[in-house]
Amino acid sequence: MTRLIATFGGVGLLRPGPGTWGSLAALPLAYALHWLGGFPLLCLATLLMFGVGYWATAREIAGAADQDPSEIVVDEVVGQWIALFPLSAGLWFAGAAPHVFPWPGWVGGFLMFRLFDIWKPWPVSWADRRHGPMGVMLDDVLAGVLAAVCVAIAAAVAHGALM
Repeated sequence: MTRLIATFGGVGLLRPGPGTWGSLAALPLAYALHWLGGFPLLCLATLLMFGVGYWATAREIAGAADQDPSEIVVDEVVGQWIALFPLSAGLWFAGAAPHVFPWPGWVGGFLMFRLFDIWKPWPVSWADRRHGPMGVMLDDVLAGVLAAVCVAIAAAVAHGALM
């Protein structure tokens, strides 16, 4: 069970680039969560996925030489969902129909998250150096936060709020 969770149903076993596959797999599920319950459901699912992901990751890396194996992608799922928070929140608070799909924002959220997850600027690099399941999960959470800030700024510019 922990392997299934940590690899997000086996997505982390895809090559090349399991982290990118994990982020891609997170997108339709994030959209479904937003459609079903808006921003509140996406937030709740993110918190739950973080907790379950932390637990599964702790079990998977216990006693292993590699403390951050590439096949563990549940952390990418959590980070990717965080990167999409500004889109989901904006739509939710604007009262938009749940099926609205602002694809430029979703593409931008994906690209920004992957950029910060691969590049690892501070504070992502700080979290990446931590050992254990918290380090595995936290670097992607922070990459997601940085991506979310970029998505929010881009949305503000696109909608004329910063003009």
